Amino acid sequence: MNDDDYSATELGSHWFEGPTPDPVPDRVEGEVLRFGPGVTAVAARRAQNTPTAVEIWHGTLPGAPPPPAPRRRRLWRYALAALVLVAVLAFLAWREYGPRVAVRAVAVTAPDRPLGCDGTANVVGVVRTDGRPGTLTYHWERSDGTRSAPLRETLTRGQEEARLHLLWTFHGPGSHQAVARLVITSPTSHAAEGTFTYDCG
Repeated sequence: MNDDDYSATELGSHWFEGPTPDPVPDRVEGEVLRFGPGVTAVAARRAQNTPTAVEIWHGTLPGAPPPPAPRRRRLWRYALAALVLVAVLAFLAWREYGPRVAVRAVAVTAPDRPLGCDGTANVVGVVRTDGRPGTLTYHWERSDGTRSAPLRETLTRGQEEARLHLLWTFHGPGSHQAVARLVITSPTSHAAEGTFTYDCG
């Protein structure tokens, strides 16, 4: 064929359909892509794979719990509670094992008149202390050879005197020189005695 005699024949546009260019989306709103008319399946699939815009928002959602307190504030709260606990334990230890009551003097008072028939003598031991709290441990010894069981007397703070009583009862005729002895065994050792007469003629 002679190239000089060749001429192109113009074809109508209805004879062929070329590839349609991808439309440009109108706008991006959230995760929905809106396109103009004529969108193809390829463009739709491409739109589905297109990453959406992410809006970064700073703040607290309504009803959300408040942010946790700073660690330093929590540590200070725990330290304060620990100090209070240590103070309480120190006070209890001081009260239990700290300085105890000290005995300053012990005296025994017996009836100054002869005791009559079938009478009961009230012998009183007077213990003077320094006023600190504590417990006295003591017992009584009588001249008839008997001895009481260990006894205890609790003293409160500010109490500087304890009065300890022995009731001694006699029966039948006769005469007896009676001696009652008070022995303090703790916190320190002390002793004192009193004398009276039983007379039933």
